Amino acid sequence: MLQSGLDELADFIGAELKGSVTATSVEHDELTLTVLREDILTVLKFLRDDPRCKFTCFIDICGVDYPARDNRFDVVYHLLSLTQNNRIRLRLETDENTPVPSAVGIFPGALWFEREAYDMYGIAFSGHPDLRRLLTDYGFQGHPLRKDFPTTGYVEVRYDDTKKRVVYEPVKLAQEMRSFEFQSPWEGTEYLLPGDEKAGAADEKPAGNKADAEKSGKDKPASNKTGSDKAAEGKE
Repeated sequence: MLQSGLDELADFIGAELKGSVTATSVEHDELTLTVLREDILTVLKFLRDDPRCKFTCFIDICGVDYPARDNRFDVVYHLLSLTQNNRIRLRLETDENTPVPSAVGIFPGALWFEREAYDMYGIAFSGHPDLRRLLTDYGFQGHPLRKDFPTTGYVEVRYDDTKKRVVYEPVKLAQEMRSFEFQSPWEGTEYLLPGDEKAGAADEKPAGNKADAEKSGKDKPASNKTGSDKAAEGKE
């Protein structure tokens, strides 16, 4: 849809859902609505059923983590209108403790996406029929896509041949974390790597001096030519 069409659609939705939609923006030919958390179901139902919208195809739900904010999570919804050949994005804010109303009753396809957001970020959805982990195991600690989740995790998993089952153990690193960005202009090793000392030596050529030249001249073997040989060379 052209920019003008998106602006008209944004104005129409903003007027119809005044109070539920707090902001609209069009960037890169994409329309984004900022919605109040408690009104998300009202907005989703309107976008699905209104003849000027007809956003009947539910694409996905994803999360974004901003740890410095009080409402640290953005929950983002993407919808598609096959009738209008248009896409729309909805975003709302929530914190670690306040659940978001589940969209499963309006878009049944949201069930697994809400489970994924719960598993990866810890975002809760009220009214969800089966809110449990989806990608990690039931005994998994933490939520992997949070910015404060350690990159090494808390436990590691392996198959124990003695116990004949998968076991969980604390993470054991064979060596401490190292930086391998040797080519980076901002960071690197504080010591010379093997062979680096040759790089500077290749550019340094020893300058010769007079004493060396004289010494080299003294080291040349004396001529074995006789006086008659020299006289013959002079006549030539």
